[in-house]
Amino acid sequence: MALEDLLHFGALPPGEVALRLGLAVVFGLAIGLDREMRDKPAGLRTHAMISLAACSFALLALGFVHILAESGGNTMRADPVRVLEAVATGVAFLGGGAIIQARGDVRGITTGAGIWLAGAVGLACGGGFYFLALLTTVLGIILLAVLGFIEKRLIEGRPAQSEKATSGAHRR
Repeated sequence: MALEDLLHFGALPPGEVALRLGLAVVFGLAIGLDREMRDKPAGLRTHAMISLAACSFALLALGFVHILAESGGNTMRADPVRVLEAVATGVAFLGGGAIIQARGDVRGITTGAGIWLAGAVGLACGGGFYFLALLTTVLGIILLAVLGFIEKRLIEGRPAQSEKATSGAHRR
């Protein structure tokens, strides 16, 4: 088998495959940066790997569709939407695992949402929807950074939970 055969992936040239995988990593890193800077459990590596994996699944779906189309497609019906559903479900499971509840306090919801977003970005890169992947990443970063800043300012203006509990106890 020639090197050319090993590098060929369905209808996509090797450079296109590399571009899609590379962008998935870069965009996943960008989304994970906020989580990393806030010292959250799922940061740079987690988001980049999820985006890369989702991209790879999307590329595999495209590759399988291409193989089936070349073989006449009579042996099996191809449904790339099933890949999207499987990746979305798997990534949602990982995101759900990032959410914990302790003493009535829920944490990790934003990290879970970021994980799910990284999966969507990876699928978009894998499907070749670069503008969608870029715009989704940019909007996700804006949501994380800008709204994170606003939330922090709002929280700083409120009394802490322990102060509320203490002040309420003294009033009684």
